[in-house]
Amino acid sequence: MATLAKGLRQFRCPRQLSNPQWHRQTWRQSVPLCIRALSMTPRAGDGIESADPLKMPPIPHQGVRHARVLPATPSYFNRDAKFNDLVIRMSSIFARNSHLPILPPSEAPQVSWMKLEDLRTQLGEPVKSSHYIKLVRLAKRLNLIAPQMRSRELQTVLQELMRNIDGNLNKSKPIVIDQFGRAVAAGRRKSSTARAFLVEGTGEVLVNGKLLSEAFGRVHDRESAVWALTATQRLDKYNAWILVEGGGTTGQAEAITLAIAKALVAHEPALKTPLRKAGCITRDPRAVERKKHDHLKARKRPAWVKR
Repeated sequence: MATLAKGLRQFRCPRQLSNPQWHRQTWRQSVPLCIRALSMTPRAGDGIESADPLKMPPIPHQGVRHARVLPATPSYFNRDAKFNDLVIRMSSIFARNSHLPILPPSEAPQVSWMKLEDLRTQLGEPVKSSHYIKLVRLAKRLNLIAPQMRSRELQTVLQELMRNIDGNLNKSKPIVIDQFGRAVAAGRRKSSTARAFLVEGTGEVLVNGKLLSEAFGRVHDRESAVWALTATQRLDKYNAWILVEGGGTTGQAEAITLAIAKALVAHEPALKTPLRKAGCITRDPRAVERKKHDHLKARKRPAWVKR
């Protein structure tokens, strides 16, 4: 039985009989095995010119020391990168020039430094006011160095922080007398603004169309309003028409004083010195100080209690 099963096994797969495995090697085409040696030297008949080793294309990324691109400045990751670079630059210049002789502040060149808003616009960064103050303080210290001892680098960095101011444009325009003989001038004090029209006359004064006694109830305010005319003994020689607004009575009276004084100088320039001595020409820059929290007033605090 074993012999019979072995004989019938060949008929189970007729494909093996029609396509036997031992005939495959005879059907394949014999391919000769060829091994060609790779040579870098061209043959004479190839027609290819030999490449010059000096003109070979450069290999990329040779000599690269860093895998990533480095920032152009160490302050790249700061909030104010350009401003920080400027401070570092000025600090290094100061360290190299700190031994040079300096001038007294009164003899140093007069310089108008760039304002904070202009610096922010130029750099395009939100520079803090405290940082700006430190920068200007360092610039003022560098400005004390004698001009003949300054280097070109120091002069350049100071020039970058200066304001371009034309002296002819910043001069105040002189007050002129119009065709009606009037001199018009303005004065300010606290929140008050006054405009005075001064003309030669008999000493009449109108404030917003009212008499001086009707506009100001206090005698001190009346005297303060016409103090410029009283101090120069011109009270009965000029008429004044005044428009004033804003603030209280004290601020309005002192604003009128400044306006009348400026108009009086336009009529009589020789009175400028007496008016300055009387305190009528210089504006008082003081203003009301604001009230702070936890204070009773601007500076007054509640009494401290131990318990």
